[in-house]
Amino acid sequence: MFRVLLVDDEALARNDVKGLIDWEKHGFTLCGESSSGPLALSMMEQLVPHIAILDVSMPSMNGVELSRIIKERYPKVKMIMLSSFDDYDYVRACLTNGAMDYLLKHRLNAAALLSLLNKAVQDLQFEEREHEARSAQSKIIERLSPVIHREYVSGLARDAHEAGAALESYARENRLYADSVKFGAAAVQIIPFLLLTDSLTDVQKSRFVQQAEDVMQMAVGDIHKRTVAYVGEGRFIVVFSSAERSEHAVNAHIHQQLTGLSHALDKFLNLKCIYAAGPLCGGVKQLGGSFDNASQQIKELLYPNTGPSVLRESLLLEEQKQLLLYLEQLDEERINQVIIAVLAPVQELPVYSMAVQMLVREMLHMVDMVWKRYFSQVPMDGNHHLPSRSDLGRIGSIGELEQWLIQYYGRVVEAIKQQYAGGPYSRHVTKAVQFITDNYASNISLEITAQALSLNPSYLSRLFKEETQMTFTEYLNRHRIKTSCMLIESGSYSLRRISSQVGFLNYTYFFKVFKSITGMTPQVYADRLKPSNK
Repeated sequence: MFRVLLVDDEALARNDVKGLIDWEKHGFTLCGESSSGPLALSMMEQLVPHIAILDVSMPSMNGVELSRIIKERYPKVKMIMLSSFDDYDYVRACLTNGAMDYLLKHRLNAAALLSLLNKAVQDLQFEEREHEARSAQSKIIERLSPVIHREYVSGLARDAHEAGAALESYARENRLYADSVKFGAAAVQIIPFLLLTDSLTDVQKSRFVQQAEDVMQMAVGDIHKRTVAYVGEGRFIVVFSSAERSEHAVNAHIHQQLTGLSHALDKFLNLKCIYAAGPLCGGVKQLGGSFDNASQQIKELLYPNTGPSVLRESLLLEEQKQLLLYLEQLDEERINQVIIAVLAPVQELPVYSMAVQMLVREMLHMVDMVWKRYFSQVPMDGNHHLPSRSDLGRIGSIGELEQWLIQYYGRVVEAIKQQYAGGPYSRHVTKAVQFITDNYASNISLEITAQALSLNPSYLSRLFKEETQMTFTEYLNRHRIKTSCMLIESGSYSLRRISSQVGFLNYTYFFKVFKSITGMTPQVYADRLKPSNK
């Protein structure tokens, strides 16, 4: 039964309408009647009619205003307007407000009323079918969403058996991989993923992965036949399906697709990858096993068995100390020696192997620590003075990687030197400060510095004191003592050796200068760094 609400301020008019037809015989029920617009709105809240028959001329709220409110609040309700006057403005306003028709009361009869009621029913039924169709379509679209589809596929990497069964059921219900008789899975690894993403935020890493996934999917084509999904740590699964029965032909096609995928990553994102295909299988359910095989092949590439001498994946404590110390000392030559020594045992490994990636990652962390100490407000990422870490994805050998690291460390050292030389100093004093930073470990003096800068020693002395509030010797000694403190903290050298390394020719004089600047002797400073015996 379709519920009908009758609204007219005249009781006689309402009775005329009620008596025109046998309502229930034709599938309708008069669920209520109202004598005013406000009362009608109150009743609609409770009765929720399908159809409303409204009088146009009513006091306080006429039918035009009532139809406007009904359209806003109850857009599904079909409205039939009745009036004693043939007023065009009324007709236009009511139709604009969503009324399906407008009838004059003196022309109203059973046939006309029933015709309009049936038309309202047809409209309601059509809209209901449309709604159901849209809902069904939305559900299909939702179920076939690439996100959901990929979630089923990526599950193969976590639980090959159960995820395989789930994907098989999902594919059957949604006509995925239709008419296919051969299936296979491949593993694709972005290299070197750890180094490329180590400095990224979670949001940036997610965007990085999404871009790679989109490019790979574009390369292999229709997601319902070939599906790319991310499984973690820079690795992707690619599922292939084919109606071809020849294993040779299917394998050839898969390798062709993977080659195209690799080229697409290189062309559009400047990314390199390694990939491996697992054995073909006869059903979706077995795809997990195929991917396990492919993933194992990738693992052997990332963790090559080349002997215990290259299995370490972290810097030695001594190497960490040396890198930090030499960075603080701005000693590029010794930094380069450490980089070369660290990479020497892994020269024969692929540049993307995890042993290499872990070592390089730690070396970059050493740089990060020092950078933050000097440039806490300036992020390393995106600094145009430093080589971009995205370049690591283009490096093809350990030799190239070694040169990149040497250049990276060198640029950081240069930035720190500029920081030392910075400040509100004139050009001559800035150059003098830079000369001290570069040569403090040598037997330099005001005269040697002035000669190197082609300046008069007296002029440089006066200018230096005016701008730094220190004599040349005071500034030089403070720089030497600051460096000696870092050497003591490293725990790698004797005090006597530190004295000579920072440029003091006389060991006793070193003690005297150290105490005058720090308030304690070098030995007391070293003792305070030792763990308490309490």
